[in-house]
Amino acid sequence: MQHLDGFAPLAARYSGFILDLWGVIHDGVTPYPGAVDCLRHIKALGKPAILLSNAPRRARVAAEAMRGMGIGEDLYTGIVTSGEVTHTLLRDRDTPDFARLGKRLYHLGPERDRNVFHGLDVTLATMPQQADFLLNTGPDDARSPTDPGEYEAELRACLAAGLPMVCANPDLEVIRGGKRLICGGLLAQRYEQLGGQVIWVGKPGPVVYQPVLAMLGLPLGQVLAVGDALRTDIAGAASVGIASCWVLGGIHAAELHGPGEVEAAAAAAGLAPVAVVPAFRW
Repeated sequence: MQHLDGFAPLAARYSGFILDLWGVIHDGVTPYPGAVDCLRHIKALGKPAILLSNAPRRARVAAEAMRGMGIGEDLYTGIVTSGEVTHTLLRDRDTPDFARLGKRLYHLGPERDRNVFHGLDVTLATMPQQADFLLNTGPDDARSPTDPGEYEAELRACLAAGLPMVCANPDLEVIRGGKRLICGGLLAQRYEQLGGQVIWVGKPGPVVYQPVLAMLGLPLGQVLAVGDALRTDIAGAASVGIASCWVLGGIHAAELHGPGEVEAAAAAAGLAPVAVVPAFRW
């Protein structure tokens, strides 16, 4: 595992890149220092960079949010989100898990995430007892973004109704504007603890990498994935046999200090990124 100060040596070594968003490019509010410049350098090399996010919303919505931060589509080759893949799976029903789901869904999440199922042949149920399955896109705007206990009663009601859960964001937490917030993955973990069935869509699952690798069109050995979360980004890269670079300035920033702790954390997770960088900077 190399400990590098910037991304330039890795950009020269690989032919294409899979880049995480939250924790690497931006913090949900603003780009990280140096990140936009790093995207420009990769583009200048003529190498493709696909953004892969566990955001539980359509890719076009994620792109619009980045435009608002000054990150235009000209800076990257394409974007795939777990919300986009969830939309496709709900539309096509061509996997065993999704083929078994009914057409009535109960949504746990904010209204702004309903673009995941807009335009599909589904009906939105207002109570778990009226639904066939639960779509979890994360905490809503009416309850705490930091206390998973506020969702306990709703999760138990969905469990009592026998609803399988589709989790469109496997992240446990995210850093937004410097504040740590819970994500859909934490609620999905709790649902499993209660005895519920969860269908996970997003990193580290290999399914979300399929459209990304198709866009890149490169041998796996020429692709590098870049992310800040061991559990999703680095483990996800390993699940499809590609190398990874671990960005330390994101979700793990407050807990790891020094190369020894970094290497110990990766080893404890059974993961071996080829390099670590303090931030996505050139």
